[in-house]
Amino acid sequence: MAFLFPQEVLNFRRSFGGTIARSNLEQAVTFYEDLHSVNGGTELKRMENYTSMVNTYYDLATAFYEYGWGQSFHMSTRVYNESFKESIKRHEHYLALRLGLKPGMKVLDVGCGIGGPLREIAAFSGATVIGINNNQHQINRGIALNKQYGMSDRCQFIKGDFMKIPVPDNSFDAAYNIEACCHAPDLVALYKEIYRVLKPGQCVAGYDWCMTNEYDRNNEYHNKVKEEIELGNGLPTVRTTTEYIDALKAAGFRVLMEEDVAVRPNLQCPWYDSVKPKVLSLEGFRRTSLGRFIGRQMLKVLEFSGIAPKGSQEVYNVLERSGDGLYEGGRLGIFTPMLFYIAEKPHHEDI
Repeated sequence: MAFLFPQEVLNFRRSFGGTIARSNLEQAVTFYEDLHSVNGGTELKRMENYTSMVNTYYDLATAFYEYGWGQSFHMSTRVYNESFKESIKRHEHYLALRLGLKPGMKVLDVGCGIGGPLREIAAFSGATVIGINNNQHQINRGIALNKQYGMSDRCQFIKGDFMKIPVPDNSFDAAYNIEACCHAPDLVALYKEIYRVLKPGQCVAGYDWCMTNEYDRNNEYHNKVKEEIELGNGLPTVRTTTEYIDALKAAGFRVLMEEDVAVRPNLQCPWYDSVKPKVLSLEGFRRTSLGRFIGRQMLKVLEFSGIAPKGSQEVYNVLERSGDGLYEGGRLGIFTPMLFYIAEKPHHEDI
């Protein structure tokens, strides 16, 4: 945790583990790791335990994400002369523009994290954005950040499972997800639920995590990379691009656009440069190889001294493995975190 200032140490200590009691943190880490293939777990077990798995993951990982990445937990490519933070904002603005968000609209953020994109999209578009999240720790943090940035009037949260969204039919003027549907145990069921809460004629857009057509199920190394991504990101599995589009159609949506925006031409930096282990960057020092090394050493000291709870190092190790898996997936072209799509719920008369 390179350049960790005293206030950051205090914030990390308060935040790490979320709603998990400090005495149960090591047990929670073991539960999470044992669900994954690299530790002998199975996809079926992850599907059966997806609510507990995802909640445990974000209780354990959120403090690290916010520390190293910021408030928006997603990837982005970078264009010429663009900073990392600017690229994150552009990624969110592009989605808002393609959805046509504007003042007066009521928009659903599916799997909203601590609300970084939610606040940015609300500020950019003027719409009211409501995020659904099943993790109380992240909601608490998001509410505090909404107040801090003066966004509580147009940014709200619903505590709930996005597989059973607790709102009436036809409630929203638009919906989106940013790298969240990958946590769902059943894509068709999830998209049917989003379909239900959207008004007729309105659209959902998203960026999703997928294995590309370059992925070979019979390639042992490809499968190892896929398993590392699943372990490090709380995923039951990583589906293919085709599975996402087929699921949208099966749920009743009309797919208007699909594109892997990770492979657009004229990009200065691919998305996976942000997790590249051997890179020198002052702006993103905490994500560099040297920054990660210093972070590991400091975390050892904090855990040994009792400032950081036991289990902190192991979570950090899991997230490092995740970064390495993501980098390899991007470098090989077998994985993308940004299959972008727009899909419309048809008007009643068109059904």
